[in-house]
Amino acid sequence: MSQSAGLADYRAALTTPGARGPALASLLGRLPVAMVGFSMLLYIRESTGSYATASLVSAGTLVGLAIGSVGQGRIMDRIGAAIPLLVTTALFGVFVGLTLIATESGAPTALLIVLGVAVGMTEPVVASASRTMWTRVTPVGPVRDAALAYEAISMEVFFILGPAISGLLIALPWAGTGLATAAVCMVVGSVWFALTPTIRRHRPDPVEHTGLLGPLAFPGMRTLAIAAMGFGMMLGFIEVAVPAAATAAGNTPAGGLLLGLLSISSVLFGVVYGVRPWPRAMNLRLSALLAVFAVLVAVLAIPTTLVWLAVALLLVGTMVTPQATTHSAAIDLVAPPTAATEAFGWIITAVTLGLALGQLVSGQLVEHVGIWSSYLVATGVGLVFAGIVYARRATVGERVPAPAQAPAMACG
Repeated sequence: MSQSAGLADYRAALTTPGARGPALASLLGRLPVAMVGFSMLLYIRESTGSYATASLVSAGTLVGLAIGSVGQGRIMDRIGAAIPLLVTTALFGVFVGLTLIATESGAPTALLIVLGVAVGMTEPVVASASRTMWTRVTPVGPVRDAALAYEAISMEVFFILGPAISGLLIALPWAGTGLATAAVCMVVGSVWFALTPTIRRHRPDPVEHTGLLGPLAFPGMRTLAIAAMGFGMMLGFIEVAVPAAATAAGNTPAGGLLLGLLSISSVLFGVVYGVRPWPRAMNLRLSALLAVFAVLVAVLAIPTTLVWLAVALLLVGTMVTPQATTHSAAIDLVAPPTAATEAFGWIITAVTLGLALGQLVSGQLVEHVGIWSSYLVATGVGLVFAGIVYARRATVGERVPAPAQAPAMACG
């Protein structure tokens, strides 16, 4: 963010003409963003009794989402968000339904994996369209900064609350309740968002061809994606280790609740951070926030009871939203404005792939080494990513104009 956003600016952003309907709809459409994959994991595990099968299907969903978010974003930058969202939402509903039927019927693992990838690819990326909407309806300055901060705060809350809600719903008689609930919320919210006048009537400016990588061809955009992946990996470590700690303590349902604690401090500190972001320079902010988050994650290895783990999670949560806010704000500096939706799709892809990798490694560490090792390895990974981002800080500089042609890959 180029300027500080005060509380009055948050209010001004949320009351901007034409923004209220999409903002409310996007809340419902984005709430299940982290529920789908995690609910899929829990559902397949309960239905098949196999962690191996469940992890493969869940990983397939995350890979599908990583691919779909970029593809959908590129299409939205060219024809607007309404039609792509309506089409993908319809397909998403169909594939979730087929997944539920296949799982209940005892379908082979290969089919479940294919369906998982299809679910992820068609998951409507309301978050990308919503972020771009704010850049159209708000002027450059504190009000837009506040709007983007609000978008990032709510998005990160959903990333944390999603697994927490899924963890609670898995206790209901039918293990598929979480996946079904997530799908219904996403379908209703996405259709509502797409049909609001602000989204339905928008036609974007023509976009010049920017090659296969699109905005990722810009060095600064790649630096931002690296920061987002490091952030996602650390969250992935936490999302496996914390429920494992709850299970080891004999209180499995507490795992979801403990993860939810991250969102409490995340929201509170995120609003404050939006008023006074630090460091002021964006190219230093990316690496600094990643490094601080990595150090705080190591604190999670200290508690020996769930109560103290809860306290530690509240501390760690303070660094979640500031990073998400920074990632969203940095897009305007590192990507051309005509490709903003796709650029945000790349950020979602980077975070999603990071989550998948973090969960994969964390699961192995928890099972073969110990829960504490997952937190310490996460810290090491985070510091490595922070170092890489710092080394590339010069690529995050002046605002990138809309290009006639993307720069060559050799430029950074």
